[in-house]
Amino acid sequence: MITEADLKADLRRYLQDARDALLWKLDGLSEYDVRRPLTPTGTNLLGLVKHLAGVELLYLGFVFGRHFDEPVPWFRPDLGPAAFARNADMWATAEESREYVTGVYRRAWGHADATIAELPLESAADIVWWPEEHRRATLHRVLVHMIAETHRHAGHADIVRESIDGAAGYRVGDVMTAGDPSWWESYHEELERVARGAANDLKRPSRRSPR
Repeated sequence: MITEADLKADLRRYLQDARDALLWKLDGLSEYDVRRPLTPTGTNLLGLVKHLAGVELLYLGFVFGRHFDEPVPWFRPDLGPAAFARNADMWATAEESREYVTGVYRRAWGHADATIAELPLESAADIVWWPEEHRRATLHRVLVHMIAETHRHAGHADIVRESIDGAAGYRVGDVMTAGDPSWWESYHEELERVARGAANDLKRPSRRSPR
């Protein structure tokens, strides 16, 4: 028989896998590389960590009336939309060190994990910024939301890190990190060749006879 404790353990494990994968993407990089924007919308590794620290404090703390004792400059849910002006939670200022941001994230895990451990999965929160039909959400639903959110941003981090130094994979030693660089280069070239061939095929006029 599956118990609530079993369900919580499964959900938390998937959440923790994404947390760990995200932080691993910062390992071995310079201060510049963890901060520099690598998409037109400014996506950067340390900003993803900073954002998710606030998201954990919001969804696995604040909405259930469980407030974080430590002041966090970018976490101001009392300000409403103004708290997210200029994407303030998506990049780290020069004064916010890597150690500080990742430390807040880890402490947010502890705060969130305590919420998961102490509240029943059917505990409800009123999430006023969600659509009316969804705003009354259980802890179970919020946990699923957090898993999806964290894995989504860990995927962003995958692409950003690979564009910096080619490092790829979910964790050290997985199939991506263990690949031969020459194999990946030839694989990339093959995909480029196929893509160009497909594009050229689409440009050719159809040989079908008119009816």
